[in-house]
Amino acid sequence: MKVLIVGAAGMVGRKLVAALLAAGQVGGKAITSLTLADVVEPSPPGGAVPHTLVAADLADPATASRLVADRPDLIFHLAAIVSGEAEADFDKGYAINLDGTRHLFEAIRLAGQARPYCPRLVFTSSIAVFGEPLPAVIGDSHEHTPLTSYGTQKAIGELLLADYSRHGFLDGVGIRLPTIAVRPGKPNKAASGFFSGIIREPLAGLEAVLPVPDSVRHWFASPRAAVGFLLHAAAMDTSLLGHQRNLSMPGLAVTVGEQIAALERVAGPGAVALIRREPDATIAGIVAGWPKAFAADRARALGFVGDASFDEIIAIHIADELGGRIAGR
Repeated sequence: MKVLIVGAAGMVGRKLVAALLAAGQVGGKAITSLTLADVVEPSPPGGAVPHTLVAADLADPATASRLVADRPDLIFHLAAIVSGEAEADFDKGYAINLDGTRHLFEAIRLAGQARPYCPRLVFTSSIAVFGEPLPAVIGDSHEHTPLTSYGTQKAIGELLLADYSRHGFLDGVGIRLPTIAVRPGKPNKAASGFFSGIIREPLAGLEAVLPVPDSVRHWFASPRAAVGFLLHAAAMDTSLLGHQRNLSMPGLAVTVGEQIAALERVAGPGAVALIRREPDATIAGIVAGWPKAFAADRARALGFVGDASFDEIIAIHIADELGGRIAGR
């Protein structure tokens, strides 16, 4: 099986590569090659599987054609610019998040004109496709009403995925990821970045800024759960999806206050003391329009599994990123 990962240099992409190499197979089929692509060249993955590293911009139509030239059997489309950046730079957001997605889908369709070709394509969408008015818990048939450019771009990507799958150009699965926490590394430009920051920085002995009230509720999954979603989507029986190719993933509905309480249980009051409240009306406004909880019944019935508690999410970060140790302990 040939595997292509677009957006392989990102946090989730790197973890997905590691998981694929550790497993050596997807759905019982051995991985024979990996192509890792991103706007910056991904790091060499190691391991025995032959790999190709590509630095290219998906906004350029020629990039997509080059990536699918050897007809990968499985494609993970993770590439996107994040919510805050897509909102601040309208042109860039649409060029990458929408046009880049269309270029990739079109390259796959055109590759199938010479001889039959229909790869499995796993597309990472977002809960940002939903916006107000919102019920307390969003069901599987709720209407898309995005309130950000990022959410709009992802919603259009979902429609394209379903239509290209309906025509048999690709075999698509769209997974709406919850906000991923705790994200390792440095903060990015995502409006949701503080959700990780208020856990990640205190665990490292650093100060964190909290721009929203403790009452803000949001929907979370760990990086480990996100990789699990991707791997399950890659191997599942897509005949069970019918024409509903996009799914909201399981997650945890937790308030900022509950996040902080979990941090105190795991790391003590000293960690909590490192959180500095600094209200930001722009971020608060963006987050206020995001969904707060999902039923995710369909995804669970299809075998997708989320995290058990926010304490577990913090424990995963400590184990996977901090070597099992907390700063000052």
